[in-house]
Amino acid sequence: MGNQSKTTLLSHIISILLLPFNVTVIIPSILIYFLHHTVLWGQEGSFSILLLLFGIVITLFGFFLVIVTVLQFAKKGKGTLAPWNPPKKLVVSGPYRHTRNPMISGVAFILLGESLIVGSLPLLFWFLFFTVVNYVYFIVREEPLLEKKFGEEYVEYKKNVPRLFPRRTRWSSE
Repeated sequence: MGNQSKTTLLSHIISILLLPFNVTVIIPSILIYFLHHTVLWGQEGSFSILLLLFGIVITLFGFFLVIVTVLQFAKKGKGTLAPWNPPKKLVVSGPYRHTRNPMISGVAFILLGESLIVGSLPLLFWFLFFTVVNYVYFIVREEPLLEKKFGEEYVEYKKNVPRLFPRRTRWSSE
């Protein structure tokens, strides 16, 4: 039992390092380093401070959302965020009661926040590219796979919980 939890913890760490960490830290660092297009949107004074503060709030919210969803996958779904070790059970609790893709939304918030904090147009384009590619991927690939894997349970969930913009009230399958 102890060995299995070590493997699970290691699996979570590896999946986090390979996926969200890579997307939110490594790729933005490379873009900033090589493209050198870091400006505070050409603004001076209070507007730049507002953008910076807004970026920090959005980044922290995204970070919180990623952590909460990873924990949901581990506790409720008995899996990781990685495609090679996905949740065994459909996760419809926590932020998943409001939107079907809160983990990707969390990563997108982090990327948007980073682009505001740094004032980087290449980071803003990376945020847009990442977001569009992921939502298209969910529609074309992941949702059909989830329907096949979880059947009517996922179909019911899909009918009641929006993909992108969250519900104001949480959905309950009971």
